[in-house]
Amino acid sequence: MTEQGQTHFGYETVLDAEKQGKVRGVFDSVASKYDLMNDAMSGGLHRIWKRFAVAQLQLRKGERVLDLASGTGDLIRLMQPQVGATGMVLHTDINAAMLAEGRSALLDHGVMTPTTQCNAEALPFADRSFDAVTIAFGLRNVTHKDLALAEMHRVLKIGGRALVLEFSRPNPLLKVPYDWYSFNVLPKLGAKIAGDEASYQYLAESIRMHPPQEELKAMFETAGFKRVDYFNLTGGVVAVHRGYRF
Repeated sequence: MTEQGQTHFGYETVLDAEKQGKVRGVFDSVASKYDLMNDAMSGGLHRIWKRFAVAQLQLRKGERVLDLASGTGDLIRLMQPQVGATGMVLHTDINAAMLAEGRSALLDHGVMTPTTQCNAEALPFADRSFDAVTIAFGLRNVTHKDLALAEMHRVLKIGGRALVLEFSRPNPLLKVPYDWYSFNVLPKLGAKIAGDEASYQYLAESIRMHPPQEELKAMFETAGFKRVDYFNLTGGVVAVHRGYRF
């Protein structure tokens, strides 16, 4: 546990005020190769994980969805057809480089949706504005996860649902090969494909510092969510957490 005013940037302890800038540097560096690296790192599994996550929302025509840390918009491309022309999925990210990459990727796929740069810890939206809020592979980069979850709860309508897709704690049987892959293969892939070994070393470390399944579930509940549950995918390498606002 860090002292007041301090947090983790991977395994490094930094001041709260420093983390956002360090995370920005990571994503400024990898933005142009983000999709290619996702496919390389996961062997394409991230696409299956995202489809499973979106299916847990059971979206309906006309619903309004807030997608946080949208990256290159993979979740949006899955969700927009489900909410239809009468609905809306808002494309957001704190990082301008990722937001630009996502905007271009969405337009390349024929998806036109509003785009907003914002911080998940202080959302510029009114209370009870959305039917669903999602964040995929972004929560671990947030400095104050409790604030982000509280904001997600605040902007949800009564009956709305929040969904987090994130790396988590794998089955103990997978720990040794998973750790070896994370710390030996991932940084080398980052160096070869994205020209950035350090950012993918941070990725491996940030996963280990992220709250495991039960701890994140408890954080959902502390933020006010009800009927919180989670689904382990690929032996717990990733988990989907879902909670409702009542």
